[in-house]
Amino acid sequence: MFYTIEQIAKIIKAKHVLLVNKKVEILYLQTDSRKIFHPNQSCFIALTGERHNGHDYIDDLYKKGVKNFIISEKPDRNYKDANFLWVDNTLNALQVLATYHRKNNKLKVIAVTGSNGKTIVKEWLYQLLKDDYKVCKNPKSYNSQIGVPLSVWNINPQDEYGIFEAGISKPGEMENLENILTPDIGIFTNIGDAHAENFKSINQKIEEKLKLFTRAKTLIYCRDYIAIDELVKAKLKNISFFVWSYIDKDADLFIKQVSKNEKSSSITAHYKNKEFTIEIPFADDASVENAIQCWCFLLFNDYSAEEIAKRMKNLSAVEMRLEQKDAINGCTLINDSYNSDLESLKIALDFLSTQN
Repeated sequence: MFYTIEQIAKIIKAKHVLLVNKKVEILYLQTDSRKIFHPNQSCFIALTGERHNGHDYIDDLYKKGVKNFIISEKPDRNYKDANFLWVDNTLNALQVLATYHRKNNKLKVIAVTGSNGKTIVKEWLYQLLKDDYKVCKNPKSYNSQIGVPLSVWNINPQDEYGIFEAGISKPGEMENLENILTPDIGIFTNIGDAHAENFKSINQKIEEKLKLFTRAKTLIYCRDYIAIDELVKAKLKNISFFVWSYIDKDADLFIKQVSKNEKSSSITAHYKNKEFTIEIPFADDASVENAIQCWCFLLFNDYSAEEIAKRMKNLSAVEMRLEQKDAINGCTLINDSYNSDLESLKIALDFLSTQN
């Protein structure tokens, strides 16, 4: 799906417009000058930050064939055959474009947030659903103020599900992502110390993350995270919950037992007064928790016990997320490159301890 540069100018309400070819079709939004593909069909959004200014790369991009730009600063020189859209804030323009595109497509959106497990839950849900539906998702861990809108831009009209993770590093960010995604179903994985320095308390961080689900119809979460459970009940109204627990037998999915061997885990639970068992090809605690979140989603969507068991058994590892590799001198490398907080290190060490 594409928009003309003229349509984009209207969507973002550009305050100044220089169009030499207003009918050019834009398929790709670019924010990284190092990764330009299909320059003729790309629009470069010159983002500014503490350490970078996208406007510094306009000349190089022009020489590479990019002829469409969204900017907030006047270029150093004239570019006779390029289109320029001036706005006050280029990040806001990116988010407005993504919001418009999301609302232009009627797919069902699943949004995942939490301190850990977002990427794995998103990728495993994709693995579990892709045989039944056309699914769009974030590439890698594109869950930021920039990553989410770039991911949403990839939605196509034929997509039936969108699975997007959303992360924040400080207060005031989640409202933007909620407005872009407007999820139908939410999954809150857990809460930990990631980015704790930017929040007054764990409760404040939970409250900020819960803003992602303001308009969602259903939220899946673990009741055993007491602070999450209390704030969900206090803050989210007119929403249904699908909860799981190791402790509360009244939870929708009560986890009765987890049995592990060297390479896999068997999880037994009660659901609607019946006992079910699934097996996953992972033996660390984090993978068990992430798999249960996905299990809840499949149960909520009425997948049969037999189909769930078959699919969960075939889950595969996610690249750069607790990815095990054989290293030199008989060593094992656990590649968890996308995470850098202490809780993630604890999870990685737990994963390492399960390996022989």
